[in-house]
Amino acid sequence: MDFYVILGVDRAASVSDLKRAYRRLARKYHPDINPGDREAEAFFLRATEAYETLSDPDRRQDYDVNGVRHVGHPVGEVEFQGFDFSGVAAAREESAPTFGDLFADVFVNSAVSRTSGSGRQGVDLHARVSVAFEEAMRGGKRELTLTRVARCDVCGGSGVCREVEVRCPECAGSGRLRWTRGHMVFSRQCAQCHGSGRRSQRPCGACRTDGVVSRTELVVVPIPAGVIDGMRFRIAGQGSAGSRGGEAGDLYVTVTVEPHPVFDRDGDDLQLVVPVAVHEASLGARVEVPTVGGSATVRIPPGTQSGQRFRLRGRGAPSPQSGERGDLVVSVRIVLPRILDERSKELMREFGRVNSEDVRAKLLG
Repeated sequence: MDFYVILGVDRAASVSDLKRAYRRLARKYHPDINPGDREAEAFFLRATEAYETLSDPDRRQDYDVNGVRHVGHPVGEVEFQGFDFSGVAAAREESAPTFGDLFADVFVNSAVSRTSGSGRQGVDLHARVSVAFEEAMRGGKRELTLTRVARCDVCGGSGVCREVEVRCPECAGSGRLRWTRGHMVFSRQCAQCHGSGRRSQRPCGACRTDGVVSRTELVVVPIPAGVIDGMRFRIAGQGSAGSRGGEAGDLYVTVTVEPHPVFDRDGDDLQLVVPVAVHEASLGARVEVPTVGGSATVRIPPGTQSGQRFRLRGRGAPSPQSGERGDLVVSVRIVLPRILDERSKELMREFGRVNSEDVRAKLLG
């Protein structure tokens, strides 16, 4: 059939006219759009041959003069140089005038889906670590024993032990697969050797072509200073390795902070209850209290009441985000003495007579 008739253009058609006509036919007859339809495939091949011939000035002139004939092939034999649909880039190399402009928007989705499945991302792992309160305040590192999927050391994660140069059995070393449609002969690049005719691969026996193996390993986990009980953080790339070159998953670590015997945490502030004797609360005193970084002195003014609070700036827990420290909030708890001897009892009675204030006056109205 006449190439101009196949494309539906007249003999004066420009390259742009040819391109538009071929795009229209490709959208309708391409094998990826009509899987299993041999008539559509055959017509698409004829349309491709027609476009490739007429879009090349030298081949078009030869066709207009001599009819159907390809340079380098006998008259009556037509070789269709098929496309590699594994990716648009490969197709551009093989038929630059056609695929780059015509098929990028039509077949980009199918091309991506075919190439993206070569490697699978590794799964994420989850671990829990328990740290003492003091360790949570200063931060540090912990070693975790994890059983995870790791990259195969034998093949480097490729799934292929090594490459051997042998003749490709699929294409018999030619690099192309050929078939006929009537008097026409078509060919496409061999998918097994990618057109080289010689390249073959030996599967890795250690990982059975997956590129990964199960392995128990020690993983060093950083503990940020000021970590909060129940806090979870992510360590990128420390999960299971991906198969066949896929990206590794992540490791998620949840931290449990053991309680402290005297400190309670409220955000970045630390709470501390300090026992104070009656005479210290009445007369005033300087009391030494513990902090996460040592000790500090708190001034107890005369007349301090039980439950009264004092704040020590910057003596609390460090923020795991900014590193800035909160405050230490000291609450007073007045401790009454155990009076056992008569001398102490007499002094307390004397104290009551001198200080005869009714502390329940407001309560009784």
